[in-house]
Amino acid sequence: MIALPKLSIAATPRGQHRLILIPAGKTLPAGLPEGRFWETLLKRKEMKAAELAKTPLGADFPDGTHATLFAYDPARSRFERLTGLRKALMPLLEESPKALAIVPHDVDDLALSDALYVALVNGVPLPQQKKKALKPLAEIVLPCRPANAEFCIAAARANLLARELTALPPNRLDPSHYRARIRQLAKEQGFALEEFDFKKLEKMGAGAFCAVAQGSDDNGGGAAIVHLSWRPKKAAKRVALIGKGICFDTGGLNLKPAKYMTGMHEDMAGSAVALALLCAAAELKLPIAIDCWLAIARNHISPRAYAQGDIVRALDGTTIEVVHTDAEGRMVLADTLALAVKGEPKLMIDFATLTGSMITALGTRYSGVFASDGDLAHAAVRAGRESSERVCVFPQDEDYEAALESKVADVKQCTLEGEADHILAARFLSRFVGQTPWLHVDLAAASCQGGLGAVATDTTGFGVNWGLALLQTWAGTP
Repeated sequence: MIALPKLSIAATPRGQHRLILIPAGKTLPAGLPEGRFWETLLKRKEMKAAELAKTPLGADFPDGTHATLFAYDPARSRFERLTGLRKALMPLLEESPKALAIVPHDVDDLALSDALYVALVNGVPLPQQKKKALKPLAEIVLPCRPANAEFCIAAARANLLARELTALPPNRLDPSHYRARIRQLAKEQGFALEEFDFKKLEKMGAGAFCAVAQGSDDNGGGAAIVHLSWRPKKAAKRVALIGKGICFDTGGLNLKPAKYMTGMHEDMAGSAVALALLCAAAELKLPIAIDCWLAIARNHISPRAYAQGDIVRALDGTTIEVVHTDAEGRMVLADTLALAVKGEPKLMIDFATLTGSMITALGTRYSGVFASDGDLAHAAVRAGRESSERVCVFPQDEDYEAALESKVADVKQCTLEGEADHILAARFLSRFVGQTPWLHVDLAAASCQGGLGAVATDTTGFGVNWGLALLQTWAGTP
């Protein structure tokens, strides 16, 4: 498990690095420690107290304390609140302090828990291969333990797990290393584990997955569909989480240029989100039985790599005409969804960095969602608001599928025109889920330059908090 900073309780939190939380308002609250100092500083910077909800104010005290003053406004969206807290905390955390004090003044428990979450999720650096590595935050000092501290801890740990895995370079997280890490995690967490390796998938007839994996070393270079399951007592519902785990994407024979191959070790972000969400749900003891299916492979070039014009047969018997080898994500997900649906879950959610057209449509501050019905679509948007991981629902009307009609197979994998490819990808995947309620999340916001919401790194871990919010509502838990 990811090690987080220790939480300590002190009636008056102190330390050389201090976040001071005040309520939003036109004036500074009465009785604020060092109130006159802050008023003088605001005046010198020609700022008004009301601006502190958007622009935190930093200062160094004569005793060497580095402090940031932030006005918490519960009327603002959670995304805005967490973004403001990130801006307030990062000048403190960038100095790699051993301890951070969070000092609330006339604010409620919600402000304290939001600040705790942002401190936890940014207090542990991502993997780095430097002689002088950044040190993690060791301690967070609070005046009291927030009511939902356990949720903050589980959510932060899961987000960090997703980001850590996504940030690892491709020579440290190839399919074999990834599977070894998953085995270790399953042992620690008590998850049941089943691995469908390349040879087994070939025998089963998972031709869509194997078409992508066959371009790697013998037997798919460690490629596999990995199935983790967690069965809590009195679980009322059952959900399947599915993640695209392409550990490196060259584009295959339709080779990506260098500019677009950069960062393709992060093409497994969907699987990292699904895995981390499973871990968070287990840590929080959500009353949901969970099956987690991870499609782990690489899209490489070799004499054995699949090619344009190939026709392959998926696990459910659907024949697929290969149009572009860089549309590998929908291929590995097709067989993984077909496997997952056999378990008859009440809901399926897949996460994938699937299409460039979704980034073209939304940029990298939202992710796109496709829902099998209107109620799920509304639930997805609501979870985005509650979690601060915002999503936009896209159409997937049946007539889009005309573009995927093939003269030689049941369906085309994609088109070469690229128009609405994110929608066509969703229509393609929908063939493999049948009538099961389903959400497809195209993770345009998996990487956002400069950070996003609570998270300060470009690698965001987007989807973990959204998934937790959605599962809590779906399970009927507060």
